[in-house]
Amino acid sequence: MRDSVRFCCGVPAMILAFLAFSAVLGAPSRAEERPTRPFFVEIADGVYAHQGLVEETSPDNQGDISNSGFIVGDEAVAVIDTGGSVAVAERALAAIRRITDKPIRFVINTHMHPDHIFGNQVFAAEGATILGHERLGAAIAARAESYRMSMAEQLGIAEIDRLDIVGPDEGVAVLAPRIVDLGNRKIVLTAWKTAHTDNDLTVFDTRTQTLFTGDLVFLDHLPVLDGSLAGWLEQTADLMAIEAAHVVPGHGPLDARWPDAMAPQTGYLERLAGDVRSAIANGDGLQETAESAARTEAEAFALADAFRRRNATAAFAELEWE
Repeated sequence: MRDSVRFCCGVPAMILAFLAFSAVLGAPSRAEERPTRPFFVEIADGVYAHQGLVEETSPDNQGDISNSGFIVGDEAVAVIDTGGSVAVAERALAAIRRITDKPIRFVINTHMHPDHIFGNQVFAAEGATILGHERLGAAIAARAESYRMSMAEQLGIAEIDRLDIVGPDEGVAVLAPRIVDLGNRKIVLTAWKTAHTDNDLTVFDTRTQTLFTGDLVFLDHLPVLDGSLAGWLEQTADLMAIEAAHVVPGHGPLDARWPDAMAPQTGYLERLAGDVRSAIANGDGLQETAESAARTEAEAFALADAFRRRNATAAFAELEWE
């Protein structure tokens, strides 16, 4: 059953006051300053995608840092991920309505991270059923408080004050793909074992062979580990074996060659696993390992300084118990 959690308290009053003051007096957001361009581009017949910025969330970008999309059938529309804020989702909804007036029957969340689900409430208000991995609802509920704290600073209090975290209505079981028919258009939802997170889900449009990978695939942006490094690597071959003509990653460009585009991510994850295992075998400490593991490979991606140490720390915690 869908859960809704009001996003409000838990931040010191002085911080809230400062954020509110900044929201009023600050410069226009980067979203407002962008050159005029379509929010969505059609990447295949009836399949549209949006490319978010390769940045961390900030008031300037309004959380527009992940990719999303929608698929149009004869009878209905399915939206894949809803963006990192209510503002982003409102822009997405307006863009969809400029393209089609068919009912938005489904929202499909690829996993629980805020930049992919914080717009759910906008589409729930349109009557959409929200689908995700069978573990998505529990994952969102477990992180609600930490999301409150971090996103209040990252998005700004004005945006957070109107945000509800809306979870899924229905879940897709691991190893039991679900087929959704939008009217002469079938899309396949596949729930994966623990990898990037413990609730990763992919969406495959059978008509155009378009694959929405969520954050199982990062391009340009350093991959972020919030699940199992071993599990991610173990399932990489199965992911790459999907015969996709078009691929929408969770982050990065929409025109990458598949599956060749997976090479940098796979190389980084393999080196991270190898370096961490070697460090553990050598008796190296966590701090030293976090600083050095896969550093060269990480620095080939954007946002390496923001995430590479965190990734190594998570990998160390996982692999020391092998």
